[in-house]
Formats: sequence, structure tokens, C-alpha cells
Amino acid sequence: MLNQFLNYIRKEHLIAAGQQVLLAVSGGRDSVVMADLMARAGQAFAIAHCNFHLRPGDCDRDEQFVRGLAEGYGVRCFVAQFDTEAYAQSHKLSIEEAARVLRYDFFEKVRMREGFDWVATAHHRDDATETFFINLLRGTGIAGLHGIRPRNGYVIRPMLCFGREDIDRYVQRRGIAFVEDSTNAQPIYLRNRIRQQLIPLLRDLSSSFDMTMQDTMEHLREAELIYREAVEQQRRQLFHVTSTTIQIDIKGLRCQPALTTLLFELLRPYGFSSAVTAQIADSLDGQSGLQFFSPTHKLIKDRDVLLVVPLDDAAENSRYTVEASCEALTEPLSLQMERLDVENAVLKVPCNVACFDYDRLLFPLHLRHWQRGDRFQPYGMNGTRLVSDLFTDAKLSREAKSHSWLLCDAEDRILWVVGLRAAAVAVVTRSTKQVYRITLKNS
Repeated sequence: MLNQFLNYIRKEHLIAAGQQVLLAVSGGRDSVVMADLMARAGQAFAIAHCNFHLRPGDCDRDEQFVRGLAEGYGVRCFVAQFDTEAYAQSHKLSIEEAARVLRYDFFEKVRMREGFDWVATAHHRDDATETFFINLLRGTGIAGLHGIRPRNGYVIRPMLCFGREDIDRYVQRRGIAFVEDSTNAQPIYLRNRIRQQLIPLLRDLSSSFDMTMQDTMEHLREAELIYREAVEQQRRQLFHVTSTTIQIDIKGLRCQPALTTLLFELLRPYGFSSAVTAQIADSLDGQSGLQFFSPTHKLIKDRDVLLVVPLDDAAENSRYTVEASCEALTEPLSLQMERLDVENAVLKVPCNVACFDYDRLLFPLHLRHWQRGDRFQPYGMNGTRLVSDLFTDAKLSREAKSHSWLLCDAEDRILWVVGLRAAAVAVVTRSTKQVYRITLKNS
């Protein structure tokens, strides 16, 4: 396994002679094996560890384990302490996203301050496959379907040549100690459900699944290079950038093949989802003045151009995450979340209560403001309708519309126009085992 590790580093040109590497070590088996391989290879390295204080007792145990590991190798150990929940709340992020931001920001600061050439993470081949399916479900386009790159900026992944089974065998053969993160087994996270349910099924269907996935992601990685250059060429032709706006030529867009896909790639850096991009594409022949929103930008159709401007209004940009473990919110609404056995759930509910099949929900959920063009399928209806039509039927004032909230899932599908109407997504059926009930405590 050591030779395979060294050959992969050489093949991908990850570490040159004399360079120093900062290893991101959580204490789990993958990062501990990476440290062991680096030590056996004679590579100069130090260790960095993040204590996110999310698992009482376990996080401090992990930190002490990593400190002892670094001492055993005789290398420096850099440790950061984070109040992850407070950071997630103040920045309107999920816990997972907040931890990712804090982690990589810390690693880069240490790398720059201490003069390391690279930061190495212990992502392996199975992680890349899981990331492929996460991105496939979320609709990220070709950019998300090449899995995890061996190198991204100053971050390298020298363990991508190994699968989880390879690492397990190495741990057993070498008798390596590590700590186990209990959240890795919890099915509330999408990655864990893909790891525990989807991938074993695919391996049963195809004995060559792992090799096929590896080859497919490599082909997609190469195809993306060609694809990205074509998109950037169109960006140079269609975009006119000023100090305050980005103007996109509608006439030039109309003559493009695969218009919706091209528009998605052009607008993706500004946070527009594939669903909103499709609505924008459909509106190119419509009236001027139509507006569309991403979490960070607003797009306005103005005659023969699309204007993209940053959002100035903090209220428009508000987004609140609801993790599966969340039991209550006080901001921006007072919401109570309960998980009930189906026999204990009252399903005939008033409009301030919504019920869903817990096992069919894609977490994390999030609350966001209504955006022009939002469409959903109301519970009890076969077709879809505009949220704005629901507001009209409810005789909401313009001010009331601007203060309305939507509860959406991880794919931004609308689950509930809060206080008005639930959607036909993750509805409770005869096969439901657990009901996720949300109660709006204030209007």
C-alpha cells in the first residue's frame, strides 16, 4: 500500500522533493492512515486538527488523541477550537457547511503562516463516489460529477487511490489505533444514507461498480476541461461587466444551442439554481421587468439584456437552516419540530401545522423568502402552481408577500408555504413510519 501511495503522489504530481505538508487529521481511521503512510514515506509533515465542540466529550477525546499522535511522530500539532453552532447561526449556514468553512479557513491560515507547501486531506475513492451521488441529487451540473479532485488549489488528496476496504485492511495489518466519529453511522445525513444504502445496492448490481465509477469520474474530469473552456468563451462574448452590474446579451443567448444549460453555467457563480435558471430561460421572450433571485444576487430582464446585481437588502438574502436534529427555531419564525410515530400523530391539522414523512425528507431543510417564479405542487393537487397565485388567492398585501417564508428541502424543493399550504413532497402515506410535524407558533 505504501508503494501505491507513493506512485499516486508521483502520478498526480502532488508533492515535490523537499516540500512540507500540513496533514488535516481528525483522529479517524482515514486521516490516521494518511499520517502513518506519510511517516513511512519519510515525508516532512505537521498535523492540524479542528475541535468543533459538536459532540460533548468526544471532540475533546479526539483532540487529545491527535495531540498524542503528533507527539508519537515527533511533529508539530496545530489545534483550533470553534463554537461551530454559533458560527452556523450567525452566518445562516448548516452545521456541516459551517464546519467545512471553519476547517479550510484554519488550514489555509496555518499553511500561509508556517510556510507549508500543501494541505493534505484524507479523502479516498469511496468519498469521491459519495460526493458524485450527492452532487447528482442536488443538480450541480458537470462540475459536480467528477467527484473529488486530487488537487484543488493548495489542497491535495493523496489517498484517492484507495477505497475504504483498502484502508480497513491496512489498519488491521498494522494494528493502527484511531477514534470513531459516532455521527458517521447516523442516517440523518445524506452522505451517510448514500454510503449505507445506495452504494451497497449498486455494488450488488455490478461487481465492477467501483472501477467503473473511478473511470467515469476521470472521463468527466477531462470532459469538464473542454466544457469549461467553451462556457468561458461564451461568457466573454455575451457578458458586459460594469462597476455596478453584469449585462448579458439576450439576442446572443437566443441563438445558442442548449440554451438552458449554458445559462445555468453562466449564472452558477452568482448562486442561481437550475430551477430558477430554467425559469429565466423561459422568460427571454417575455415582458421587461421580470425579476429572479438567488441567495446573493438579483437578475432583472430589461429589454434586450439581463441585468445581474448583488442583493443589497439583507431581508431578501435571509436563509435559515433546519437540521434534522433541530427541535425548535426562534428566528425568523417561532417553529416547533417534532418526530412522532405515525400512530401518535394527528394528521388533520390547521394551516399553522405541516406534517411530512420523516424518512423521505432530504435534510438539511431551510427557510427562505419567496422569489418571483417559485412554483410548487400543493398537497391534494395533481399539477403545480405559482406561489404568487397562492398569495393572490389568500389576498395577501405586497408587504405580507415580502415577509412570507418557504420551507424547502436540501434540493430547494418547496415543502411548505409557511402558514398557508403544504406541498405534495414527502407526504404522509400508509407506509409512513415516522411523522415530522412542524408547528408555527407565531404569524
